[in-house]
Amino acid sequence: MTPLTPQPNPNPRVGAAVKAADRAHVFHSWSAQELIDPLAVAGAEGSYFWDYEGNRYLDFTSGLVFTNIGYQHPKVVAAIQKQAAEMTTFAPAFAVEARSEAARLIAERTPGDLDKIFFTNGGAEAVENATRMARVHTGRPKVLSAYRSYHGATSAAINLTGDPRRWASDNGTAGVVHFWAPFLYRSPFYAENEQQECERALRHLEDTIAFEGPQTIAAIILETVPGTAGIMTPPPGYLSGVREICDRHGIVFVLDEVMAGFGRTGKWFAADHFDGGIVPDLLTFAKGVNSGYVPLGGVAISAAIAETFARRPYPGGLTYSGHPLACAAAVATINAMADEGIVENAARVGAEIIAPGLAELAERHPSVGEVRGLGMFWALELVKDKQTREPLVPYNAAGEANAPMAAFGAAAKKQGLWPFINMNRTHVVPPCNITDTEAKEGLAALDVALTEADKHTV
Repeated sequence: MTPLTPQPNPNPRVGAAVKAADRAHVFHSWSAQELIDPLAVAGAEGSYFWDYEGNRYLDFTSGLVFTNIGYQHPKVVAAIQKQAAEMTTFAPAFAVEARSEAARLIAERTPGDLDKIFFTNGGAEAVENATRMARVHTGRPKVLSAYRSYHGATSAAINLTGDPRRWASDNGTAGVVHFWAPFLYRSPFYAENEQQECERALRHLEDTIAFEGPQTIAAIILETVPGTAGIMTPPPGYLSGVREICDRHGIVFVLDEVMAGFGRTGKWFAADHFDGGIVPDLLTFAKGVNSGYVPLGGVAISAAIAETFARRPYPGGLTYSGHPLACAAAVATINAMADEGIVENAARVGAEIIAPGLAELAERHPSVGEVRGLGMFWALELVKDKQTREPLVPYNAAGEANAPMAAFGAAAKKQGLWPFINMNRTHVVPPCNITDTEAKEGLAALDVALTEADKHTV
């Protein structure tokens, strides 16, 4: 990246106009509209963004964990401009250079034989289509997914989701069954170590399949490393165990890498970390594939499932599938990541700076119950009491019950750090090309902000 350009002069008048128009007309996601106060953003570059008041923030959220190459990467901006000048858009039924090249580059990096790419507009649509492919391929109705998961907000994806955002849209006829995946820190299996957690989680999954009827189950979908739900890296042997169970019962194994993919964990795909590398039947992606510069997602498809639709039409499609601007951005992003060693940077900075830095914070702050993650994908579990592991705020807390986390967030922003907060956790998910200096700056700001969380411990 080129050095940050100077911030524009503060312009509160323009900021006020932007905020007024937003409040009058924009309907925001997951929000009670009258209870929110969106920040008016004036600009962004690299790992930072700034407002119209002249305040600059180090972004430890990567947007919504999608700006894996940071904001305004010049190579990607230039590629979008070039594509817009040549062919802004074209229907998905045609072969288009940007689309073909994006598919080729993605297929080169996906595990195993996932060599066919179906493009979508984002991650939720990728999950929708992956589950549809699995159901058509197997002729079975049910899909199993984990509690403590998030798969998107469209109809099938939100039913597959395991967190409270599902509740308002939960559909009893959606054909979804939830189960507990491993999470040793808050083990539902009373496990004392990773091996026990793995064995008991797999036994629980086997029991769930047996009682649901394996012949009725089309797919099991898992986030390779769950993202919003808490960045719980699976114990050794778990994913390969799920793979074996799926093979034994003829169940399609779907890995959701919408958040974990494209360098976020320090490898191109998180599946490459575990058990010698895991090859699912379908893999969903979005976000980091082009750092969200133009909306894009997709499904990487195995040879066996692709063969199902070789002479049988696939019953699905999207008007903007493989949009040329989005695909050009993906090509430029993947090439930039490869040329600049961005995936390797995520692994190195994660191992050498973020991991030891967060471990040090955990030792010093009574509010930090656990640190977990890899690459540029970390979570701090904030607690009232390290011994009892009582969360700093209750599950799905809102209003006054969530005051301790709100105070922590405000303290972080005061330090110039924009934090990713979900329930009783703060996630550390900066751009994958963050510099050593920026990472240390963020850790120092977290150190100060955690003193606010410490005030609510026992």
